[in-house]
Amino acid sequence: MSITKYIFHTILGWKIEGDFDRSIKKSVVIVAPHTTNYDFIICSFTRRILKIQINFVGKKALFSWPIGWYFKWMGGEPLERSKAQNKVEAISKVYDGLDEFRLAIAPEGTRKKVDTWKTGYYFIAQRSKVPIIPIGLDYPTKTISIGKEFYPTGDIEKDELELRNFFNGMEGKNP
Repeated sequence: MSITKYIFHTILGWKIEGDFDRSIKKSVVIVAPHTTNYDFIICSFTRRILKIQINFVGKKALFSWPIGWYFKWMGGEPLERSKAQNKVEAISKVYDGLDEFRLAIAPEGTRKKVDTWKTGYYFIAQRSKVPIIPIGLDYPTKTISIGKEFYPTGDIEKDELELRNFFNGMEGKNP
């Protein structure tokens, strides 16, 4: 057993249900409920255990010296975040330039409890012609659940309802 698995499973007590379809090289990975920065650590362990590349985007300043190398190594891609820029279009261009890119994003857009999700994840997937893969974090059971790929139909209300159903019963660290 690797040190990563030992820490994740034995010390922290987490388990992983499901896996990624390795033939899908590009996707939007929605992670919810997102209620703490600790989610990044749990998901980093999961990514390492499953041996799969999961990416994120961050403001360009994060990728400068002295810690920029770390964020790049962790799968980050710098993004210019000026107000005038269309973020969906900018992120779609990242997909266009890479052979493999699985963008992890919290659909809530924050670490607080919200009733509505931001829609950027949906439009990124639709514009980039990639599936959405749901990943649920359930802190009471310490379970990471990986769902099947979901292809947007263009009916965002219907699609989001179906995606949100995947997360029913899951509870974040700070509910």
